[in-house]
Amino acid sequence: MSNIYIAGISMTKFGPRPDATIKSMCREAVAAALADANATTADIEAAYFANVAQDVIEGQTTIAGQIAFQACGITGIPVANVENACASGSTAVWLGINQLKAGSADIVLALGAEKLVFEDKLLMARSMKAFEGGVDVTDMDSTQQRLSALGKGVEGQGGAGHRSFFMDIYANLAKAHMNAFGTTQYQMAVVASKNHQHSTLNEKCHYNRPMTVEEVLAGRPLAYPLTVPMCSPFSDGAAAAVLVNDAGLNKLGSDRAVRILACELTSSTERAWDDLEQHVCRRAARAAYEAAGISPDDIDVAEVHDAAAFGEIMQTELLGFCEFGGGGALADSGATRLGGRIPVNVSGGLECKGHPLGATGIGQLYELTTQLRGEAGSRQVENARFAIQENGGGLLGIEEASAVVSILGRPE
Repeated sequence: MSNIYIAGISMTKFGPRPDATIKSMCREAVAAALADANATTADIEAAYFANVAQDVIEGQTTIAGQIAFQACGITGIPVANVENACASGSTAVWLGINQLKAGSADIVLALGAEKLVFEDKLLMARSMKAFEGGVDVTDMDSTQQRLSALGKGVEGQGGAGHRSFFMDIYANLAKAHMNAFGTTQYQMAVVASKNHQHSTLNEKCHYNRPMTVEEVLAGRPLAYPLTVPMCSPFSDGAAAAVLVNDAGLNKLGSDRAVRILACELTSSTERAWDDLEQHVCRRAARAAYEAAGISPDDIDVAEVHDAAAFGEIMQTELLGFCEFGGGGALADSGATRLGGRIPVNVSGGLECKGHPLGATGIGQLYELTTQLRGEAGSRQVENARFAIQENGGGLLGIEEASAVVSILGRPE
Protein backbone atom coordinates (compact mmCIF):
# COMPACT_ATOMS: atom_id res chain seq x y z
CA MET A 1 0.00 0.00 0.00
CA SER A 2 1.22 3.50 -0.84
CA ASN A 3 2.55 5.75 1.89
CA ILE A 4 0.48 8.84 2.69
CA TYR A 5 2.03 12.26 3.33
CA ILE A 6 1.28 15.86 4.20
CA ALA A 7 3.01 17.57 1.27
CA GLY A 8 1.89 21.06 2.17
CA ILE A 9 0.02 22.64 5.08
CA SER A 10 -0.90 26.06 6.39
CA MET A 11 -3.01 27.92 8.89
CA THR A 12 -4.03 31.53 9.13
CA LYS A 13 -3.66 33.45 12.34
CA PHE A 14 -6.48 32.37 14.67
CA GLY A 15 -8.48 34.96 16.62
CA PRO A 16 -10.98 37.77 16.05
CA ARG A 17 -10.72 38.86 12.42
CA PRO A 18 -13.44 41.48 11.95
CA ASP A 19 -12.64 42.16 8.30
CA ALA A 20 -12.28 38.51 7.29
CA THR A 21 -14.90 36.22 5.76
CA ILE A 22 -15.02 32.48 5.29
CA LYS A 23 -14.03 33.01 1.66
CA SER A 24 -11.10 35.30 2.37
CA MET A 25 -9.69 33.03 5.08
CA CYS A 26 -10.06 29.99 2.82
CA ARG A 27 -8.21 31.77 0.01
CA GLU A 28 -5.40 32.67 2.40
CA ALA A 29 -5.06 29.13 3.79
CA VAL A 30 -5.32 27.31 0.46
CA ALA A 31 -2.83 29.56 -1.31
CA ALA A 32 -0.28 29.02 1.45
CA ALA A 33 -0.79 25.25 1.58
CA LEU A 34 -0.43 24.92 -2.20
CA ALA A 35 2.75 27.00 -2.15
CA ASP A 36 4.11 24.87 0.68
CA ALA A 37 3.46 21.71 -1.37
CA ASN A 38 4.85 23.16 -4.61
CA ALA A 39 1.38 22.56 -6.07
CA THR A 40 -1.24 24.49 -8.03
CA THR A 41 -5.01 24.39 -8.00
CA ALA A 42 -4.87 22.24 -11.14
CA ASP A 43 -3.07 19.49 -9.18
CA ILE A 44 -5.94 18.97 -6.74
CA GLU A 45 -8.07 15.96 -7.68
CA ALA A 46 -10.61 16.03 -4.81
CA ALA A 47 -11.34 18.34 -1.89
CA TYR A 48 -12.96 18.17 1.54
CA PHE A 49 -14.34 21.19 3.40
CA ALA A 50 -14.82 21.17 7.19
CA ASN A 51 -17.12 23.66 8.86
CA VAL A 52 -19.42 23.48 11.87
CA ALA A 53 -21.30 26.73 12.35
CA GLN A 54 -21.72 28.60 9.06
CA ASP A 55 -25.15 27.13 8.42
CA VAL A 56 -26.44 28.20 11.86
CA ILE A 57 -24.79 31.64 11.83
CA GLU A 58 -25.00 32.74 8.20
CA GLY A 59 -27.66 30.39 6.83
CA GLN A 60 -25.26 28.91 4.29
CA THR A 61 -26.36 25.30 4.09
CA THR A 62 -25.62 22.32 1.83
CA ILE A 63 -22.92 23.70 -0.51
CA ALA A 64 -20.55 25.65 1.73
CA GLY A 65 -17.56 23.67 0.49
CA GLN A 66 -18.29 24.16 -3.18
CA ILE A 67 -18.60 27.89 -2.54
CA ALA A 68 -15.39 28.05 -0.49
CA PHE A 69 -13.34 26.12 -3.03
CA GLN A 70 -14.71 28.16 -5.93
CA ALA A 71 -13.46 31.26 -4.11
CA CYS A 72 -10.03 29.57 -4.07
CA GLY A 73 -10.12 28.84 -7.81
CA ILE A 74 -10.88 25.13 -7.38
CA THR A 75 -13.86 23.87 -9.39
CA GLY A 76 -14.99 20.86 -11.38
CA ILE A 77 -13.62 18.19 -9.03
CA PRO A 78 -15.25 16.01 -6.35
CA VAL A 79 -16.05 18.12 -3.27
CA ALA A 80 -17.45 16.85 0.02
CA ASN A 81 -18.76 18.89 2.93
CA VAL A 82 -17.71 17.58 6.35
CA GLU A 83 -19.37 18.34 9.67
CA ASN A 84 -18.23 16.27 12.66
CA ALA A 85 -18.33 18.71 15.57
CA CYS A 86 -14.91 19.96 16.73
CA ALA A 87 -13.27 16.99 14.98
CA SER A 88 -14.49 18.17 11.56
CA GLY A 89 -11.08 19.27 10.24
CA SER A 90 -9.41 16.03 11.29
CA THR A 91 -12.30 14.07 9.78
CA ALA A 92 -11.76 15.85 6.46
CA VAL A 93 -8.13 14.73 6.61
CA TRP A 94 -9.23 11.17 7.47
CA LEU A 95 -11.52 11.10 4.44
CA GLY A 96 -8.77 12.42 2.18
CA ILE A 97 -6.32 9.82 3.47
CA ASN A 98 -8.76 7.01 2.78
CA GLN A 99 -9.37 8.24 -0.76
CA LEU A 100 -5.62 8.21 -1.36
CA LYS A 101 -5.35 4.72 0.10
CA ALA A 102 -8.14 3.56 -2.20
CA GLY A 103 -6.15 4.82 -5.18
CA SER A 104 -8.90 6.98 -6.63
CA ALA A 105 -6.74 10.12 -6.33
CA ASP A 106 -3.08 10.99 -5.81
CA ILE A 107 -3.41 14.58 -4.52
CA VAL A 108 -6.29 15.84 -2.38
CA LEU A 109 -6.98 18.92 -0.29
CA ALA A 110 -8.51 19.18 3.19
CA LEU A 111 -9.67 22.63 4.26
CA GLY A 112 -11.29 23.79 7.49
CA ALA A 113 -12.63 27.25 8.23
CA GLU A 114 -14.80 29.01 10.76
CA LYS A 115 -16.10 32.53 11.33
CA LEU A 116 -17.32 32.75 14.95
CA VAL A 117 -16.59 36.31 16.10
CA PHE A 118 -18.94 39.14 15.14
CA GLU A 119 -19.62 42.66 16.33
CA ASP A 120 -23.31 42.11 15.57
CA LYS A 121 -25.01 40.79 18.73
CA LEU A 122 -27.50 38.65 16.79
CA LEU A 123 -24.73 36.89 14.90
CA MET A 124 -22.79 36.33 18.13
CA ALA A 125 -25.91 34.82 19.68
CA ARG A 126 -26.15 32.46 16.71
CA SER A 127 -22.47 31.63 17.13
CA MET A 128 -23.14 30.62 20.73
CA LYS A 129 -26.21 28.64 19.65
CA ALA A 130 -24.14 26.57 17.23
CA PHE A 131 -22.35 24.91 20.14
CA GLU A 132 -25.58 23.55 21.61
CA GLY A 133 -26.00 21.20 18.65
CA GLY A 134 -22.91 19.27 19.76
CA VAL A 135 -25.02 17.17 22.12
CA ASP A 136 -28.28 15.23 21.71
CA VAL A 137 -30.76 18.13 21.72
CA THR A 138 -33.64 15.76 22.47
CA ASP A 139 -31.90 14.68 25.68
CA MET A 140 -30.52 17.92 27.08
CA ASP A 141 -32.06 17.67 30.57
CA SER A 142 -30.89 14.13 31.25
CA THR A 143 -27.45 14.94 29.79
CA GLN A 144 -27.08 17.80 32.26
CA GLN A 145 -28.29 15.65 35.14
CA ARG A 146 -25.92 12.83 34.23
CA LEU A 147 -22.95 15.16 34.03
CA SER A 148 -23.83 16.96 37.25
CA ALA A 149 -23.99 13.63 39.04
CA LEU A 150 -20.43 12.85 37.96
CA GLY A 151 -19.10 15.93 39.71
CA LYS A 152 -21.31 15.77 42.79
CA GLY A 153 -19.53 16.75 45.97
CA VAL A 154 -16.87 18.96 44.41
CA GLU A 155 -17.79 22.57 45.07
CA GLY A 156 -16.12 25.88 44.36
CA GLN A 157 -16.69 29.36 43.03
CA GLY A 158 -18.50 29.38 39.72
CA GLY A 159 -19.78 32.21 37.59
CA ALA A 160 -22.71 33.11 35.42
CA GLY A 161 -20.56 34.62 32.71
CA HIS A 162 -20.71 34.30 28.95
CA ARG A 163 -19.66 30.78 27.91
CA SER A 164 -20.65 27.89 25.72
CA PHE A 165 -22.51 24.88 27.11
CA PHE A 166 -19.35 22.85 26.60
CA MET A 167 -17.52 24.66 29.39
CA ASP A 168 -20.13 23.26 31.78
CA ILE A 169 -19.51 19.83 30.27
CA TYR A 170 -15.76 20.15 30.82
CA ALA A 171 -16.32 21.42 34.35
CA ASN A 172 -18.39 18.40 35.34
CA LEU A 173 -15.93 15.97 33.75
CA ALA A 174 -13.13 17.74 35.61
CA LYS A 175 -14.98 17.40 38.90
CA ALA A 176 -15.50 13.69 38.23
CA HIS A 177 -11.74 13.36 37.74
CA MET A 178 -11.14 15.31 40.94
CA ASN A 179 -13.48 12.94 42.79
CA ALA A 180 -11.84 9.83 41.40
CA PHE A 181 -8.15 10.76 41.43
CA GLY A 182 -7.63 13.84 43.58
CA THR A 183 -6.80 16.08 40.63
CA THR A 184 -6.75 19.74 41.67
CA GLN A 185 -7.75 23.08 40.26
CA TYR A 186 -4.13 24.16 40.80
CA GLN A 187 -2.94 21.44 38.39
CA MET A 188 -5.38 22.69 35.75
CA ALA A 189 -3.98 26.18 36.25
CA VAL A 190 -0.47 24.76 35.74
CA VAL A 191 -1.60 23.44 32.33
CA ALA A 192 -3.14 26.77 31.36
CA SER A 193 -0.11 28.77 32.52
CA LYS A 194 2.20 26.47 30.56
CA ASN A 195 0.16 26.90 27.40
CA HIS A 196 0.01 30.67 27.83
CA GLN A 197 3.81 30.67 28.07
CA HIS A 198 4.03 28.54 24.91
CA SER A 199 1.72 30.98 23.12
CA THR A 200 4.28 33.76 23.39
CA LEU A 201 6.39 31.77 20.90
CA ASN A 202 3.62 31.45 18.29
CA GLU A 203 2.54 34.49 16.31
CA LYS A 204 -0.50 32.65 14.95
CA CYS A 205 -2.16 32.41 18.39
CA HIS A 206 -5.33 34.21 19.41
CA TYR A 207 -3.59 35.11 22.71
CA ASN A 208 0.14 35.74 23.03
CA ARG A 209 0.71 36.77 26.63
CA PRO A 210 2.20 34.77 29.50
CA MET A 211 0.18 34.09 32.65
CA THR A 212 1.38 32.74 35.96
CA VAL A 213 -0.49 29.96 37.75
CA GLU A 214 -1.73 32.55 40.24
CA GLU A 215 -3.06 34.78 37.46
CA VAL A 216 -4.90 31.82 35.92
CA LEU A 217 -6.49 30.95 39.27
CA ALA A 218 -7.47 34.60 39.78
CA GLY A 219 -9.20 34.75 36.39
CA ARG A 220 -12.95 35.25 36.11
CA PRO A 221 -14.69 32.09 37.30
CA LEU A 222 -16.80 30.19 34.80
CA ALA A 223 -18.08 26.79 35.87
CA TYR A 224 -15.94 25.50 38.74
CA PRO A 225 -13.10 24.53 38.58
CA LEU A 226 -12.62 26.46 35.33
CA THR A 227 -11.60 30.10 35.05
CA VAL A 228 -11.54 32.06 31.80
CA PRO A 229 -7.77 31.62 31.19
CA MET A 230 -8.29 27.83 31.35
CA CYS A 231 -10.74 27.85 28.43
CA SER A 232 -10.48 28.29 24.66
CA PRO A 233 -11.88 31.49 23.16
CA PHE A 234 -14.21 31.92 20.19
CA SER A 235 -11.89 32.37 17.20
CA ASP A 236 -11.95 32.92 13.45
CA GLY A 237 -9.50 31.08 11.24
CA ALA A 238 -8.77 28.58 8.48
CA ALA A 239 -6.25 25.81 7.86
CA ALA A 240 -5.53 23.63 4.83
CA ALA A 241 -3.51 20.51 4.04
CA VAL A 242 -2.38 19.01 0.73
CA LEU A 243 -2.37 15.23 1.16
CA VAL A 244 -0.63 12.88 -1.27
CA ASN A 245 0.34 9.28 -1.85
CA ASP A 246 3.69 8.19 -3.31
CA ALA A 247 2.57 8.97 -6.87
CA GLY A 248 1.37 12.42 -5.83
CA LEU A 249 4.57 13.10 -3.96
CA ASN A 250 6.63 12.16 -7.00
CA LYS A 251 4.56 14.50 -9.13
CA LEU A 252 5.00 17.46 -6.78
CA GLY A 253 8.63 16.73 -6.01
CA SER A 254 8.45 17.91 -2.40
CA ASP A 255 11.35 16.96 -0.10
CA ARG A 256 9.68 18.24 3.09
CA ALA A 257 6.68 15.90 3.15
CA VAL A 258 5.73 14.52 6.55
CA ARG A 259 4.51 10.92 6.57
CA ILE A 260 1.11 10.13 8.10
CA LEU A 261 1.75 6.90 9.99
CA ALA A 262 -1.79 6.61 11.35
CA CYS A 263 -5.10 8.48 11.33
CA GLU A 264 -7.88 6.80 13.29
CA LEU A 265 -11.46 8.07 13.56
CA THR A 266 -13.93 6.50 15.98
CA SER A 267 -17.11 7.37 17.85
CA SER A 268 -18.53 7.08 21.34
CA THR A 269 -19.95 4.01 23.04
CA GLU A 270 -22.05 3.54 26.14
CA ARG A 271 -19.76 2.80 29.06
CA ALA A 272 -19.29 3.41 32.77
CA TRP A 273 -17.41 6.62 33.49
CA ASP A 274 -14.55 4.79 35.16
CA ASP A 275 -14.10 2.29 32.30
CA LEU A 276 -11.43 4.51 30.82
CA GLU A 277 -9.84 1.77 28.72
CA GLN A 278 -12.96 2.03 26.54
CA HIS A 279 -12.93 5.82 26.34
CA VAL A 280 -13.39 6.92 22.73
CA CYS A 281 -9.99 8.68 22.66
CA ARG A 282 -8.24 5.73 24.30
CA ARG A 283 -9.62 3.37 21.65
CA ALA A 284 -8.55 5.72 18.86
CA ALA A 285 -5.08 6.02 20.40
CA ARG A 286 -4.64 2.25 20.69
CA ALA A 287 -5.59 1.84 17.05
CA ALA A 288 -3.22 4.63 15.99
CA TYR A 289 -0.24 3.21 17.89
CA GLU A 290 -0.90 -0.22 16.39
CA ALA A 291 -1.16 1.16 12.86
CA ALA A 292 2.02 3.22 13.26
CA GLY A 293 3.95 0.40 14.92
CA ILE A 294 5.13 2.57 17.81
CA SER A 295 4.22 3.16 21.47
CA PRO A 296 3.55 6.22 23.63
CA ASP A 297 7.21 6.13 24.71
CA ASP A 298 8.22 6.93 21.11
CA ILE A 299 6.23 10.17 20.89
CA ASP A 300 8.30 13.36 21.00
CA VAL A 301 5.59 16.04 20.81
CA ALA A 302 1.78 16.12 21.07
CA GLU A 303 -1.09 18.43 20.22
CA VAL A 304 -4.27 17.58 22.12
CA HIS A 305 -7.77 18.99 22.30
CA ASP A 306 -7.66 21.32 25.29
CA ALA A 307 -10.82 23.37 24.86
CA ALA A 308 -10.42 23.55 28.63
CA ALA A 309 -7.23 22.90 30.59
CA PHE A 310 -8.71 19.76 32.11
CA GLY A 311 -8.95 18.32 28.60
CA GLU A 312 -5.17 18.27 28.31
CA ILE A 313 -4.82 16.47 31.63
CA MET A 314 -7.31 13.81 30.54
CA GLN A 315 -5.81 13.37 27.10
CA THR A 316 -2.26 12.87 28.36
CA GLU A 317 -3.64 9.92 30.30
CA LEU A 318 -5.69 8.54 27.41
CA LEU A 319 -2.72 8.78 25.03
CA GLY A 320 -0.64 6.71 27.44
CA PHE A 321 1.88 9.33 28.63
CA CYS A 322 1.05 8.46 32.23
CA GLU A 323 -1.32 6.25 34.22
CA PHE A 324 -5.01 7.07 34.63
CA GLY A 325 -5.28 9.77 37.25
CA GLY A 326 -1.69 10.88 36.71
CA GLY A 327 -2.26 13.70 34.22
CA GLY A 328 -2.32 16.45 36.82
CA ALA A 329 0.92 15.30 38.41
CA LEU A 330 2.49 14.91 34.96
CA ALA A 331 1.74 18.56 34.17
CA ASP A 332 2.89 19.68 37.61
CA SER A 333 6.22 17.91 37.10
CA GLY A 334 7.07 20.05 34.08
CA ALA A 335 7.18 17.02 31.75
CA THR A 336 4.69 18.56 29.30
CA ARG A 337 6.50 21.87 28.92
CA LEU A 338 8.78 22.74 26.03
CA GLY A 339 12.03 21.06 27.01
CA GLY A 340 10.23 18.44 29.12
CA ARG A 341 9.94 14.70 28.60
CA ILE A 342 6.81 14.94 26.43
CA PRO A 343 5.99 18.51 25.32
CA VAL A 344 2.23 18.97 24.87
CA ASN A 345 0.53 21.85 23.05
CA VAL A 346 3.74 23.73 22.30
CA SER A 347 1.57 25.74 19.89
CA GLY A 348 -0.27 27.27 22.86
CA GLY A 349 -3.11 24.79 22.54
CA LEU A 350 -6.74 25.64 21.97
CA GLU A 351 -6.70 27.71 25.16
CA CYS A 352 -4.36 30.26 23.57
CA LYS A 353 -4.10 29.46 19.87
CA GLY A 354 -7.88 29.55 19.59
CA HIS A 355 -10.58 27.12 18.51
CA PRO A 356 -12.18 27.90 15.13
CA LEU A 357 -13.95 24.50 15.19
CA GLY A 358 -13.68 23.29 11.59
CA ALA A 359 -10.08 24.52 11.31
CA THR A 360 -8.84 23.28 14.68
CA GLY A 361 -7.75 19.75 13.76
CA ILE A 362 -5.82 20.84 10.67
CA GLY A 363 -4.28 23.62 12.76
CA GLN A 364 -2.98 20.95 15.16
CA LEU A 365 -1.47 19.06 12.23
CA TYR A 366 0.14 22.29 11.01
CA GLU A 367 1.99 22.63 14.32
CA LEU A 368 3.15 19.01 14.33
CA THR A 369 4.28 19.17 10.69
CA THR A 370 6.24 22.32 11.47
CA GLN A 371 7.85 20.57 14.44
CA LEU A 372 8.78 17.44 12.47
CA ARG A 373 10.31 19.56 9.71
CA GLY A 374 12.44 21.32 12.32
CA GLU A 375 10.93 24.69 11.36
CA ALA A 376 9.29 25.76 14.64
CA GLY A 377 11.94 28.29 15.62
CA SER A 378 11.98 29.24 19.30
CA ARG A 379 9.34 26.63 20.17
CA GLN A 380 11.11 23.78 18.37
CA VAL A 381 11.12 20.43 20.17
CA GLU A 382 14.65 19.08 19.83
CA ASN A 383 15.07 16.10 17.49
CA ALA A 384 11.33 15.51 17.09
CA ARG A 385 10.78 12.25 15.17
CA PHE A 386 7.22 11.19 16.01
CA ALA A 387 4.23 13.40 16.81
CA ILE A 388 0.67 12.65 17.87
CA GLN A 389 -2.54 14.61 17.49
CA GLU A 390 -5.84 14.13 19.35
CA ASN A 391 -8.94 15.99 18.24
CA GLY A 392 -12.36 15.27 19.75
CA GLY A 393 -15.80 16.62 19.01
CA GLY A 394 -19.23 16.86 20.58
CA LEU A 395 -20.57 14.89 23.53
CA LEU A 396 -22.68 11.75 23.50
CA GLY A 397 -23.27 10.07 26.83
CA ILE A 398 -20.22 10.86 28.96
CA GLU A 399 -17.53 11.28 26.30
CA GLU A 400 -16.72 12.87 22.97
CA ALA A 401 -19.10 11.83 20.21
CA SER A 402 -16.19 11.56 17.77
CA ALA A 403 -12.43 11.43 18.10
CA VAL A 404 -9.46 11.39 15.74
CA VAL A 405 -5.94 10.40 16.73
CA SER A 406 -3.17 10.82 14.16
CA ILE A 407 0.53 9.96 14.30
CA LEU A 408 3.08 11.67 12.04
CA GLY A 409 6.72 10.86 11.28
CA ARG A 410 9.38 13.36 10.27
CA PRO A 411 10.63 13.57 6.66
CA GLU A 412 13.21 10.91 5.84
